[in-house]
Amino acid sequence: MIIAVMMGITTFEGTAFGKESQLNLANEADSAILIERDTGNILFEKNSNKELPPASMTKIMTMLLIMEAIEDGDISLKDKVRTSEYAASMGGSQIFLEPGETMTVDEMLRGIAIASANDASVAMAEFIAGSEEAFVVNMNKKIEELGLKNTHFSNPTGLPAENHYSTSHDMAQMAKELLKYPLITKYTGEYEDYLRENTDKKFWLVNTNKLVKFYSGVDGLKTGYTKEAKYCLTATAKKEDMRVIAVVMGAPTAKSRNQQVTSMFDYAFSQYKTHRLYERNQIINTVDVNKGDKRKVTVVTAESVSILTKKGESEKEVTTKMKLSESLEAPIQKGQEVGKLVLEKDGKVLSETALLSSQDIQQASWWQLFKRTLAQFAAGN
Repeated sequence: MIIAVMMGITTFEGTAFGKESQLNLANEADSAILIERDTGNILFEKNSNKELPPASMTKIMTMLLIMEAIEDGDISLKDKVRTSEYAASMGGSQIFLEPGETMTVDEMLRGIAIASANDASVAMAEFIAGSEEAFVVNMNKKIEELGLKNTHFSNPTGLPAENHYSTSHDMAQMAKELLKYPLITKYTGEYEDYLRENTDKKFWLVNTNKLVKFYSGVDGLKTGYTKEAKYCLTATAKKEDMRVIAVVMGAPTAKSRNQQVTSMFDYAFSQYKTHRLYERNQIINTVDVNKGDKRKVTVVTAESVSILTKKGESEKEVTTKMKLSESLEAPIQKGQEVGKLVLEKDGKVLSETALLSSQDIQQASWWQLFKRTLAQFAAGN
């Protein structure tokens, strides 16, 4: 049984934003999109569902699977990753890993996020999934899970390959998902760094995303270039509580690519404002658990929850509701979805955010259940 609980009322209007394609933005790109990260509202788009080669923007999905593996405890930043001959053979952008060379997950991530290293991407794919092929299967499963209809990946690098394509819309959604993990911008937001610092093979990393240095608030995410794809960029910038994601695909030059993303950021920050209501992992409530080793489970938000308004917009009421199962049955896993947090205005749903269990709940032992029954019996008498 599902119950809905009124959480409260906010005083900001959630606008139904149109896809403003008439703006003079991204006019030199084959495809582009601009979204606000928390709400997913589209602020601008141009051919956003056109299937195009994404080049190294593919690594957004690669980094997403790495972040998930870290979050789930399957790997840690200190784990040592061995480079196979195959991984070391990757061309294009690389950190020149040698067969048999080991680096930590942290170092590999720096190579991927800052220098767009193909060799590090394949090494991490093999480390997480056992082979590049198995990792690619996981990439496409995640695409399905996110409900993306116009993307298919054939490798974790973005090197030219048959049946490897995406859209600016889908890339923005992948970036939105990746940005659930605050750790990622500590990598993608670095302009320069070094690997192998204490060796004679010290390697200087310089971010391929120059906006990290030259546009205030930019802290990611990923550039791309091949002859076929031309110049691509999925970028994110944050000012106060507002984070936006801009994607440009098929720009003629790197300079044009950066100028178009900059123009989209300028537009977003000058015209809109984000009002943060809940942070990611914020405790919302507790729910009863049947036959669990704990009687209640704490419920938290899966991601930050916000409302987006145009600047100067009049304030109107928005209601917040929580949809939860009246009770849950053990066992329950940490991170398991147990409900929804719903924002509504005038009876219309503005957004729905998953609510997750913050802990593992195991089935209670027969002795625990027996003691509870005795306690209930005693209380009744």
